[in-house]
Formats: sequence, structure tokens, C-alpha cells
Amino acid sequence: MTVITPTIASDVTPILDRVETELENNRVPAEIWNNDAVFRAEMDQVFGTCWVFVAHESEIPNAGDFVQRRIGLDPVIVTRDGSGGINVLSNYCRHRGTQVCQTDTGNSRFFKCPYHGWTYSNNGDLIGTPHMRAAYGTRMDPKEWGLKRAPRVDVRSGFIFASLAAEGPSLEEYLGGAGWMLDVLVKLAPGGMKIAGPPERYQINADWKAGAENFSGDAYHVDTLHWSNEEVGMVQGLGANAEMINSYVFDGGHGTLGLPWPQLGLPLWGYSPETVAKFDLSVFDDAQRYVLETNPPTIGNIFPNFSYLRAFAPTVPGGPPAVVTTFRVWQPIAPGKMELWNWQFVYECQSEQEQLDAYVTGQLLFGSAGTFETDDTVAWEGSARAAKSAWMQREDLSFNFEQAGRTTVDTAPDPDYHGPGIKRRTGFGEFAQLAFYKHWLATMRGNLSSETIDGRSA
Repeated sequence: MTVITPTIASDVTPILDRVETELENNRVPAEIWNNDAVFRAEMDQVFGTCWVFVAHESEIPNAGDFVQRRIGLDPVIVTRDGSGGINVLSNYCRHRGTQVCQTDTGNSRFFKCPYHGWTYSNNGDLIGTPHMRAAYGTRMDPKEWGLKRAPRVDVRSGFIFASLAAEGPSLEEYLGGAGWMLDVLVKLAPGGMKIAGPPERYQINADWKAGAENFSGDAYHVDTLHWSNEEVGMVQGLGANAEMINSYVFDGGHGTLGLPWPQLGLPLWGYSPETVAKFDLSVFDDAQRYVLETNPPTIGNIFPNFSYLRAFAPTVPGGPPAVVTTFRVWQPIAPGKMELWNWQFVYECQSEQEQLDAYVTGQLLFGSAGTFETDDTVAWEGSARAAKSAWMQREDLSFNFEQAGRTTVDTAPDPDYHGPGIKRRTGFGEFAQLAFYKHWLATMRGNLSSETIDGRSA
């Protein structure tokens, strides 16, 4: 595997040194959640090198379809060109840098810059400029002056990822066990999954890592932060959440939590018999079937900022249930500030009513005004505020991730699990969060070759 070694800015090196020291004691310095130097370095070292989710194939099913997204702070256009190929194009005109695409989604064979009229095909090639021969003397090379393309684009189970690094691990290598677990979540039915509607977007005064680490392995907060959902009858059993749930930690900073849905009387998350009859479990290996039979993936994060959640909940308190599948991106926009992109997903094989119920319930729980979402987003703002506090900066404030060394519950690996990474029969320990920050540190230092996390050193 090629190791990418970007240049680390001198103003962030002392911070990374402190992170490394504190992680040895299962602590993380607060300053990384709201720091200008850290943020700039993340845009280069993390979002400039990692595989980043940009779209789902069901968002661009037809030739000419496009969506506008971001990788780090860079706007990109994800297109399906006339030959069916998928492209991830820089949304900067090659003439003066103006954004050539001004809309979030649509269908077009070309993009025309509003400044000087340079026009590009939906595969990125330059196809024309006003007065080309008079202004430039000859026809301009369409490839040389086309929109910059993400050097690597790949698809896993319908999810489109791009990397801005020309070299590095393949998407399959990068995802590792997280890709294996993603398949468990989305490949139950031959037709796969699709978006149930456009993504909802809203800004939060919190660092992108706050959401990513929470979804990677934080079972500890549920019975405190979300207790009101049990009080009004939306869900049951939150008090035992951290004890019931199992954690999965994979190489690469990826993490997943899995509730024992089958033991709760909800095999395959509680999908209806009509939908289950259309599932095909033969596509899974023995270890994946073990996961489905014990602790199917419930919530997880793929490093750096792509998360998912699947849950069983009523459409209204006391009402009929639905299985919700939410995918989301924690999009950084500034130090201590992010934009949350939130999609509801459904299986192609589900009935229209089941798909509608899943969408409505997903928005009720995890939309911008969702009963769970509003709990989380307010809580996550605390780390960014603390990081900017002059008092806390003088105190060199660090946050506590010490459960791994102090919990009294059994955190030994599940001996019956033979899949990638490590499965533990508890939600206590903060193992996935520690693995997330260790991988973040290795990525920031460009030192991935020495990383041997896989949950065992977390």
C-alpha cells in the first residue's frame, strides 16, 4: 500500500504531539474540536487524502443527472455522463475559478460558466469558449483545460466515493471491515437500497468529529440524552442500551454498534414478513450471518465523516412500526461548525407504504427537528465552545475517554465472531471512539503505515 505523506503545517505539530501524549492516557485535547490550524490541516491531510462519500447511484440514475456536493471545502459535481460513467468534477471554472454549476441537482449535458461562458461536458471536458479562435488563436485542448477530476472514484453497494489523492489504498482496502459491514446493512435484497428523498441539510455549531465519533461507538449517551423519547413512548428499553449493544471496531478508524434485535423479538431489524420474503441471505458469508443473527449493525461511522443508522420505531407514539435507515455526512464548513447532510433510505423491494412509513419515521426521529436529532445536535456544540474558551485553553482541557481502562464489564472479544475487526459484547469501553482518534492522528501525521489499530490497541 502506498503511504501518503503530506506536509504538516508547523502550527499544528505541537497540537498533534499533545494529542498523541493524551491518547496514551485515553484522553483527547479539547482544542482539536475548534482550532483554525487543525481545521486547515484536516482539509489537506484528511479530506485531501481519504476516500469520501459523495453520492448514491440512485441520486443520478440517468445519463446527464448530476448532484453538487463537497469534499472538505471544495465543491464538486457528481455526474453520470452520456456513456453511463460516473465523474466527480471540480466545480471551479478553469478560466477564473467561478463555480460552473449553481444548482444542487438536475440533468444537463454540459455546464456553462456564468462569468465568461467557458462550457464543459458533463464528463468534465472543455467543449467551447466564446470567440475561441479570436481570443486564443486555436482550438483549446478539451482535456488539458477541462474541469479537474477527482483522480479516483469508486462505488461500493451503490455508494459513490471519491479520493483527491492520486495514490493510496483502493476503496476496498480503505473500507476493509467497514465495507463488509456496510454490505450486511444494504445487500439483503437483490435490488439494493435507494434514496427515499433528497438530503436534508442543516448547520450545527459543532465540529464534524463530534458527530462522527458519536456514531462510531457512543452507546453511553443514549439513556441520558434521549430519555425523553422513552417517556413519550417513541422507543423502549433505552436504560439497558449500553449493556445490550455490542461494539465492532475495524482498522481505519471505522466503528459500528449493533443491538440484539433478534433477541428483542425483531429478527432482521423487524422488517415486515412481506419484505423479509424478498431478502436473499445467501449473499453473506458465515460471519455476516452471525452478525445478522446476534447484533446486526444499528449505528456506525466510516472514517472520516460518513455515518449510518438503522432502527425500529413507531411512525407516531403508539402507532405502527417502521424500520428506519438513515445515512448522513458530517460536512465541515469552518472550525467548530458543520453542515449535516441527512438521507433516508429504503429497499427497492419494499411496498410504497413501507417506504413512506420509513421516510416519515426517519424524519420524525432524525430530521432537523427530530426527537433524537435535536438532543444530539445541542449536546455536540459543547465541545466546540469549550475548545474556544480562554479559561479552558489555559487549563489545557482534555476530554475523558477512559472507559477502556476502567470499566468493570467484560470487554474481551466475542470468541464466536470470526469477521474482520473486533466484536465486543458490550457498549461500554469507548473503543471505537479511541480508534477513531488514533486513526485521525495517524492520518493527520501521514503515518498510516505504522498504524495497527484494529481495535486491539484501543
